[in-house]
This record gives sequence, structure tokens and C-alpha cells, in this order.
Amino acid sequence: MKLIVGALAVALLAGCVSPSDLRGNTPTVGAVTKKTPKQYALCVFPRWQDARSDSVMSETEDGYRLVVGSIQLTDELLEIRNTPTGSSVSFYQRVAWMPGVGRTEIESAVKNCL
Repeated sequence: MKLIVGALAVALLAGCVSPSDLRGNTPTVGAVTKKTPKQYALCVFPRWQDARSDSVMSETEDGYRLVVGSIQLTDELLEIRNTPTGSSVSFYQRVAWMPGVGRTEIESAVKNCL
């Protein structure tokens, strides 16, 4: 019984995905925009909230970070960094090929706000 509980705990921990884990992958969308990080974030974030109410936006040292996730899983990550000509945008998805709630709308917002 202890072996089963231990194996289950290891399996659950293996499923955890943090924003830093996603950043280790190639972005689903990598782009630049002439908008400032704040302008771009304020375009994308309301659309993300409409698609997934668990969307979170935070200000970083050089821009903004938007995250969508559930308990112990980061599903979507958008990093917006200030550049001399606007912003660089990096959008990461946990399993890009897998459909999910609001996933199409979230990716569309990233592209349409550029």
C-alpha cells in the first residue's frame, strides 16, 4: 500500500508545470510589436479573462507576464518585454497541440493584439 501511495505522489509531482518550465521550451508565438508592454498587455488581458477567468497579469521588471493555469499547472504563459522600438512577445503553451478551454481564444488574442 505504501508503495502505491508513493508512486502516486511521484506521478502527481511529475505533472507540475511552472512558468519557468514553459520558458525552457520554444515559444508557440514569438513576435515583436510597436506597442508598449502596457498597451499590449491591456489589449490581451481582457480577452484572456473572457476565455479563462483564472487568467492573471503581473508587472515585471521589464514588462508584463500573463499566466493561465490550474492547480500546479501553468497552461499558458505570455511574457511581454520592453524593447527600444516597442515590445517583444513570447507565448508559451504547456501542450500546444491539445485542445483546452479557451485555448483558441487565448492564442488569437496574442496574435490579434500585435
